[in-house]
Amino acid sequence: MTVSPMLTRLAAERATGALLRDHGTLYLDDGRVVHAESPAAPGLDVLLTAGGRLPREGWDEAVNRAGARREVGRFLVDSGRLHDGELQICHLGAVFDAAFFALAPASGPTRFRYGVAHWFGPVRPVSTEAVERETVRRRELLDSVWPYGAVDTAPVVPRAPAPGQTVGLRQRALLAAADGTRTPADIARLLGRPAFHTLLDIRRLAAAGLVETPLESLPAAQPAVPAWVGEVAVDPDIALLRRLRDALEASL
Repeated sequence: MTVSPMLTRLAAERATGALLRDHGTLYLDDGRVVHAESPAAPGLDVLLTAGGRLPREGWDEAVNRAGARREVGRFLVDSGRLHDGELQICHLGAVFDAAFFALAPASGPTRFRYGVAHWFGPVRPVSTEAVERETVRRRELLDSVWPYGAVDTAPVVPRAPAPGQTVGLRQRALLAAADGTRTPADIARLLGRPAFHTLLDIRRLAAAGLVETPLESLPAAQPAVPAWVGEVAVDPDIALLRRLRDALEASL
């Protein structure tokens, strides 16, 4: 399944640059995805620092010292702050997470800026086919769990569990962060978790009745037509004939 025809074309021509869409950006190098960003997904900095793997000052130092050279990832490994395999796994998860939102159905224009590279630097390129395939798989997984997409963007409102209903540790932390105003994206950043995994947990909680499912927006109700409108619209002669008919029927 093709999620983005432009992405497919750019991969075929082995393009290098940034694909800008409504909900995020994909960075390509020689037709392969090397980085992704989305306002809906926590960046790699949040996943590493809020998740407790890397002190914030360690991240800031890497950006300050290696960002201009586009070698932040390499600096984190060479300085001993992360193992190479650890960086690859974390970066790959962040790419798939942001790409899921960046490749969401778009209403605005899709643009590509040739030659643009991300300051984080290359880690491990991923084929566009793998990114699109994972995006489709995640969409289908969400809908199979609870087919109500409104929970993905609305504030998360917890509900009391039923008697005897248990909640896992991971989900308890999510419910504790749900204050009725935070959206799933807010909670993902607060907890330092990937946004998609947060959405999946919230849909599971909604399916279990532990999170409110917002009502889908309905079209505005049409105003009731007053009874007199029908009377005005009827031809006077027709109205007279109808009254005469009714009177004759009543006398029979």
